[in-house]
Amino acid sequence: MTRLNLHLLTTVAAVALLAGCATTQAPLTEFTAGSGGPRAPEQLAVTFEKADLALRVDPATRSIRGDAALTFTANALATSPLTRIAVELDRNLPVDGASVDGVELARAAISNPDGRLYLTLPAPLAAGASTTVRIRYHGVPHVAKRAPWDGAFVWSKTEDGQPWIATTVEGEGCDLFWPCIDHPMGKAKLIDLHISVPAPLVVAGNGVAVGMDEQDGWRTYHWRAKNPSTYGIALNIGPYETLSGDYASRYGNTIPLRMWYLKGHERQAQGLFAEFAPMLDFFERRIGPYPFGDEKMGVVETPHLGMEHQTINAYGNGYLKSPYGYDWLLHHELSHEWFGNQMTNADWDDMWLHEGFGSYMQPLYLQWLRGEMAFQAELFNHRKSLRNKVPVVGGKPQRIEDVYDDKRGGPGNDIYTKGSLILHTLRNLIGDDAFFRATRRMVYGTDTPAPGNFQPRWSSTREFIAIASDVSGRDLGWFFDAYLYHAALPELVETRSGDQLRLAWKLNDGGPFPMPLEVRVVDDQGERSVRLPMTGGLGELTLAPGAHYTVDPASRVLRQQAHIDEWKRDEDERKKKKETAS
Repeated sequence: MTRLNLHLLTTVAAVALLAGCATTQAPLTEFTAGSGGPRAPEQLAVTFEKADLALRVDPATRSIRGDAALTFTANALATSPLTRIAVELDRNLPVDGASVDGVELARAAISNPDGRLYLTLPAPLAAGASTTVRIRYHGVPHVAKRAPWDGAFVWSKTEDGQPWIATTVEGEGCDLFWPCIDHPMGKAKLIDLHISVPAPLVVAGNGVAVGMDEQDGWRTYHWRAKNPSTYGIALNIGPYETLSGDYASRYGNTIPLRMWYLKGHERQAQGLFAEFAPMLDFFERRIGPYPFGDEKMGVVETPHLGMEHQTINAYGNGYLKSPYGYDWLLHHELSHEWFGNQMTNADWDDMWLHEGFGSYMQPLYLQWLRGEMAFQAELFNHRKSLRNKVPVVGGKPQRIEDVYDDKRGGPGNDIYTKGSLILHTLRNLIGDDAFFRATRRMVYGTDTPAPGNFQPRWSSTREFIAIASDVSGRDLGWFFDAYLYHAALPELVETRSGDQLRLAWKLNDGGPFPMPLEVRVVDDQGERSVRLPMTGGLGELTLAPGAHYTVDPASRVLRQQAHIDEWKRDEDERKKKKETAS
């Protein structure tokens, strides 16, 4: 969203009430509840080649039955043979049996004490060799209380009482319904999904549809996806109807467009569907080719707000109209096809790369679509939301909830809006050409992406800093150090004495911050703009008597501003009084 900006959520929070909730359910282990912990040595020693997942979903009992065949190759440089395979699976989904290359394992070879499932191999796996483990399991999967803010299954009903089911597992991880490597770098190269549901329900899935079988009142839908992000694999089940079309990309390929919606929502769905092409045009021109053009751009109506599930973005915004004339949720989730699915953070500590870029794309799109007023208005919405309590990047491996949850010491919503404004400031510092070239290189691994010449990749904060520095031809360490690795914003100290205006940047740690500034001056001679290089963090300007000045009149530089801090304190105090009174 991932979890989406808090200031945006106020208009749609009621959607979360649609999420199903079990009256009683076994608690998740602490290990399973937090996605993205350190990978086991056995996971670091293999390449995840393929997942072949057959899953029977029974709405009547709210249960699932799974049969997963997972193929791994031992790393060619391994110094010793691999003796066991490790994957994650919620221990509340009991394993009925497991085999390795067709050889059934004894119960003693299967262990799942806390949510990490170990399978002892019948024979050690040599470097460069491959094996396929098959895991059969069943159970009542965890139920989300408030999807998508907490992850799991949503068992809902349509207005006419038919089953309407979805999964959203960004926070807790893919192991809530299938055995996987629950880490951003745990992607399988290929996944085949075979999802069985009672007829006449429909399954909208990741990747490409490869058929449907029906027998004994059950339908099995077959989907195939390449390099899917771990939390981007999702189940979407309901009595769906479909809109179809094609988008002629400026890169010469044709992208299938698909939308699954509920009966009775055709008019609204057609309105949303009409937004697909303009959004794709914006992203392809600003960033580069839609990354999954040989699969589809897909959207499915869901009983929760939304999530960037790869090629099948979840949409539960209720077709809400906006004064900007676009659907912000559709746009935000679509942005993650580039920032999240094509480029995936190497660790959850780098999550601002997903959310900061995804959030910055929205004011940029409004500038593209509506002009400067909408652009600046959305940037100011971002500015008002900042908390600045914790650095955006911690500089160490983290689990996802350690980043998203400010109660656990994470930056929370700042990875969205502060990330966006950091990128806006960077763009104005190094210029459009360097900024978008750096962005493309991070997303695609090349400055000149074209369909067929790139693969999904991982990136990190450190890599992006190196890319931006290389492309711009300057050392940007001071910039990212101030904005990403410190909570407090840079402060500008303004001193006016007679006809002299002195400006000085101040950081809490006293480090360098030579951020250039524009100053607008209005005096009896008229209005003019002066650019101060702020070498050494200092700048001076001579003003005529009675002259008025405005620092950074176009709001190009993110900085501490006392009037916003004062407003924020007042808002917080009013909120506390209201909560106390209620």
